[in-house]
Amino acid sequence: MKYIDEYRQPELVHKLVERIHHRSKKPVRLMEFCGGHTVSIFKYGIRQLLPETIEMLSGPGCPVCVTSNADLDKAIALARLPDVIITSFGDMIRVPGSYSSLQIEKAEGCDVRVVYSIMDAIEIARNNPEKKVVFVGIGFETTSPTIAAGILQAEQENINNFFVLSLSKLSPPIIKSILELGEVRLNGIICPGHVSVITGSEPYRFLAEDYNIACAISGFEPIDILLCIAELIEQIENEDYKVAIPYRRSVKPEGNVYAVKIMNTVFEPADADWRGIGIVRSSGLKLVKKFERFDAMKNFTIEPGPVHQHRGCLCGSILRGVQTPLDCTLFRNTCTPEHPVGPCMVSSEGTCSTYYLYGDTNE
Repeated sequence: MKYIDEYRQPELVHKLVERIHHRSKKPVRLMEFCGGHTVSIFKYGIRQLLPETIEMLSGPGCPVCVTSNADLDKAIALARLPDVIITSFGDMIRVPGSYSSLQIEKAEGCDVRVVYSIMDAIEIARNNPEKKVVFVGIGFETTSPTIAAGILQAEQENINNFFVLSLSKLSPPIIKSILELGEVRLNGIICPGHVSVITGSEPYRFLAEDYNIACAISGFEPIDILLCIAELIEQIENEDYKVAIPYRRSVKPEGNVYAVKIMNTVFEPADADWRGIGIVRSSGLKLVKKFERFDAMKNFTIEPGPVHQHRGCLCGSILRGVQTPLDCTLFRNTCTPEHPVGPCMVSSEGTCSTYYLYGDTNE
């Protein structure tokens, strides 16, 4: 199959659902680690198609959602500096930090601009040589190579007024962290699709070999998701754990070697702060010494102040798969997409936003 509509054929969906129902005997718990998968699972009603033996959980797969208040406060503190222009993807603008947000700072006069890529931020730096332009770099391995490419471009052009606040995250360490926390017992993992286009399947091998966890890399159409679930059930029932790639039209075992090389040229692993989890070792990316002149945290002095967590918000527990939005008293009441309390309601890939748009309130 080559075309998107082929991955939505009702007759193929029915066959896969029958196969899953026939094969699934043991009670199992599966978790997806990609916000795009969370949206697809709810949008296409995948949970309602599965047998009672299969429980689906959503993990920390939304880069906006996993960004901690402490890191958001850094971006807000940078925005308040004179002659600084903050550039960011749209979702980040609305996420509440401890006491403010970039959207509020913009309304109060700070120069905060939404961009679609790091190249837009570099263009702003070119056109405003008297200003210091900071790009708030978030995302997983999907966006990190493009951020790295932007930094290489800035170096090539000798753009001296451009900086990156690196808040990028890495997927395998957080998956391991969720398992090590032991709060939820997982039998299988739907590995992220876009991330795996870059990394390939090798980084997940430890999950099958060390934890006896079934793994499969999925695309985003309904048949993609069901193929992935069917593969996970086969592995679990056969007790034959490996990293499978049902998403073969986009993911190769070796990934995108060139993109990984660019990323590793500019960045190196560093400890990172995850919302609701805390510091996870080697789960983030920082600029290597050669490119530290582009590192916002190395070039600005800021005092973000004490970190404040929003009372009643369960985003941290939801990201760990311990609770769902339905457990949160703020959900659909105080917290809505128009007036979000936490980032899981802000991002279009956030679990709370997805429950709000597609979820069954009777779950």
